[in-house]
Amino acid sequence: MLDSLRHFLLVVEHGTFTEASRRAHLTQPSLSASIKRLEEQLGTKVLNRGPGGARPNAAGAALIPHARYALAAVEDGRRAVAEVAGLDVGVVRLGVGPTAATYLLPRTLAAFREEAPGVRFFLKEAHSPAVWDALQRGELDLGLVSDATVPPRHTWFEAEPCIDDELIVVRGERETQGTAFVSFPEGSSLRALLDRHFPEADVVMELASIAAVKGNVREGIGRGLISRAAVVRDLEAGSLVEVDDPRTPIRRTLTLIHRGVHRLPPAAARLRERLLALKEPKVHPLA
Repeated sequence: MLDSLRHFLLVVEHGTFTEASRRAHLTQPSLSASIKRLEEQLGTKVLNRGPGGARPNAAGAALIPHARYALAAVEDGRRAVAEVAGLDVGVVRLGVGPTAATYLLPRTLAAFREEAPGVRFFLKEAHSPAVWDALQRGELDLGLVSDATVPPRHTWFEAEPCIDDELIVVRGERETQGTAFVSFPEGSSLRALLDRHFPEADVVMELASIAAVKGNVREGIGRGLISRAAVVRDLEAGSLVEVDDPRTPIRRTLTLIHRGVHRLPPAAARLRERLLALKEPKVHPLA
């Protein structure tokens, strides 16, 4: 059934049996037979075929998160057994946002690498919605996301408060317009907080990196709502100035998410413990 679930998700992701069979390295009749076996086991159709391809029906849509969870759980188990058996030295896959990747975690992650030099480490920098999606797909073991994106109750994930972060408004020395802001694209947690707390903000630039946001704020293009940890050196040097605003500082919690402590492979469980030890915000300016 696991292979059939995998084939079902390939059809959902790529939209056609032709492309899904190519990705699965199967003939199209073989993939169709696999989907048929799945539907027979479930007692209902899960895909609707049409001229434009194949799409999940209501039953298929309900199956998608369960299929992803089942395949991710099997992969977690395989990796855990391999690590305990010494077949490999472990892999840790962590997804975090730009602020954490650049300013809040480097020293902690470097210490972890030094402590476990045999562990292969993969870091994915992405905004919170993309981290959630990658974790659900089984592409990550751990994610660090803004608390604003964590549902009150989520069937598939455990959420553990990890790091406190403080957001402030900064401007460049030559900044003159108080409503123009340089920010991240919609979908990022910082943009959501800007829209919520500064509804009058006129976003004149949407940029993908903190370095790009800071660079344009320094030149007076607009103000920026940024983590204090990201601008410590800039404030000390005077290239950025903190704006006195009654709405700031805005405090947010970065939350560690995963599919359950008992499902984490050993190396990922060790990194979880180190991350949860970050009780207070650690400021490690790198740029």
